[in-house]
Amino acid sequence: MSAGKNDKRQMKSAARLYAVQALFQMEASGQTIEAITYEFEDIRFGAVYDGDEMAEGDTDTFRKLVYTAVNEQSKIDQMTDRALVAKWPIARIDPTLRALFRAAGAELVMTQTPPKVVINEFVDIAKAFFPEGREPKFVNAVLDHMAREAQPERF
Repeated sequence: MSAGKNDKRQMKSAARLYAVQALFQMEASGQTIEAITYEFEDIRFGAVYDGDEMAEGDTDTFRKLVYTAVNEQSKIDQMTDRALVAKWPIARIDPTLRALFRAAGAELVMTQTPPKVVINEFVDIAKAFFPEGREPKFVNAVLDHMAREAQPERF
């Protein structure tokens, strides 16, 4: 594989992580989509904190995920609710997971990215946020259900 293709894959992975962070931050702070995309694209992508350089994100992927998650939030949340246990509606789950499900749901409904790729990418993000917990397995199960609903023809 060429370095360019690998770099593009890493930038898309970083964009997915940034989209989860941006959606979380929007919900927590009430920031507008315009303010959040500016902050991430112009300040956080590639920024250096305490000597550690943040990854450069793919702007196109980031914007598509954030805008689709916001514009299709009701549809995505309903899809997530159907994938969750009845006693646990999306409003009751951890806000980080809620942001993750919204970003992943956006990618499932907006793109032709294979569902297994979307699931693997977002399970990896769950592992980054919850390295010791059961959340990654939970994310895998919920996203598998969501993917089957969003792209039934791919299963």
